[in-house]
Amino acid sequence: MKRPLRGLRSRLLVAFVLVTAVATLTTGALTFREARIAVLQQSQDTIIKRLRAHVDGLAPGISYPPTQSDLESVAQEVAAAEPAQNWRVLATYRDLRATSRPQDTFTELTAGMRSAVGSRRAAVFQRVTTDGRSSLVVGLPVTFSEPAERPASGVSVFLTVPQTGEQGYVDALVTAIGRAVVPALGLAVLLALLAARGVLRPVRELRRGTRSIAEGRLDTRLAVNGSDELADLSHTFNETAAALEESVAELRRMEARARRFVADVSHELRTPLAAMSAVTDLLDEDAARLDPDTATAVRLISGETVKLARLVNDLMEISRFDAGAAGLQLDDLDLAESLRRTLAARGWQDTVDTRLPGPGELRGRVDPRRLDVAVANLVGNALRHGARPVQLRLYAREMPDAADERVWAVIEVTDSGPGIPADVLPQVFDRFYKSDTARTRSEGSGLGLSIAAENVRLHGGTVRAANRAEGEGAVFTVEIPLGQEEKEEGEKEEEVRET
Repeated sequence: MKRPLRGLRSRLLVAFVLVTAVATLTTGALTFREARIAVLQQSQDTIIKRLRAHVDGLAPGISYPPTQSDLESVAQEVAAAEPAQNWRVLATYRDLRATSRPQDTFTELTAGMRSAVGSRRAAVFQRVTTDGRSSLVVGLPVTFSEPAERPASGVSVFLTVPQTGEQGYVDALVTAIGRAVVPALGLAVLLALLAARGVLRPVRELRRGTRSIAEGRLDTRLAVNGSDELADLSHTFNETAAALEESVAELRRMEARARRFVADVSHELRTPLAAMSAVTDLLDEDAARLDPDTATAVRLISGETVKLARLVNDLMEISRFDAGAAGLQLDDLDLAESLRRTLAARGWQDTVDTRLPGPGELRGRVDPRRLDVAVANLVGNALRHGARPVQLRLYAREMPDAADERVWAVIEVTDSGPGIPADVLPQVFDRFYKSDTARTRSEGSGLGLSIAAENVRLHGGTVRAANRAEGEGAVFTVEIPLGQEEKEEGEKEEEVRET
């Protein structure tokens, strides 16, 4: 199952949204912070300035030491000076205390602020929040202008101002920032989709091109648009594809020349080998009358000539397979009888154990010559490289996994040798492959099994090698579909009737 956020489009979209969200939120937070400070600072400076002006105006009328009525007068007059601001004023002198509102406990005033006002000559302020409402508390000491050695009068004026308006400004600012974030995120998503589309289009083209190259269409090229990194990548892809196409073409030309060379050499060797075989046959007939050394030499030459002739014939057969010139000459055969003739032609009736159907029980349309070559190569391989007893088995089987309902002929050749090592099995049907480590008695050219496999493939069948599940030995299994020709002929007859 495809994991989420694994695609490039998803990752680009998430990256754009995250960057935009972080940038928007950071900008909004900094803007909010600076705007809040500016609003509160302006309000705070204005209030302190007005409080100082009112206290300076009332200070000359305060007697020293002040009486309770002096403190009440100061509190009432300062509060009355700003009726629209809803000021609450507290005037203190040692144990005396007077507020602008009766019974006002002035709970916002802390001991620390009271101490700070008593020890300084400047105004002290503090923002406090009570029951969710923000207020500004300002403390201002009343000082004497003369004498300089006793500036503090001991009278302190405290002011509490609700900051409802300022809080409203701050709330409005938060709301505005929140409304700005939503369209910014939407714009980020839109930009991310456009950017992802611009990035992914060349990537998709590159993927299609790579897949096309992998499927063998080496002339695939990409359109190069622009001059960015993706354009450079497309240009590099085109150069790589062109180099690969040229290399493959050169390899194919070399392969074709090699095949033609093998075919030409084999063809040219065929005529002199035929003459040599005729001469060696005559010498073999006279070998009994020759002296022993000469007879041994004649038989050696005769045997090697036969092997060389067989190798040339195999090479010519391989050349025909490579050139696509090999075809089938189908005939309706009794397969069991065909296998018996293969064994009889090579004198293997008494050497190979057979388990074949009775006469006429299993018939099929196959090429008799190619079936004979395939079976002879497999049986000969078992006799040369395996150990006796060698068994040849033929039976019919329906393939439940096959696309059609054709019956398949199964030919099994088993031996009782040491078997085939697991690392050798994949190369058993390769050309000129000799499993010397497993088949120390190997004498063949290494083309017999590959020719057998090619003949089976021409019939639309398969061949495989394995070791026997029970006991020692190898087993080669050929599966050839039967009835294909009849089906094709039947389809042709139907087409003729339709036309």
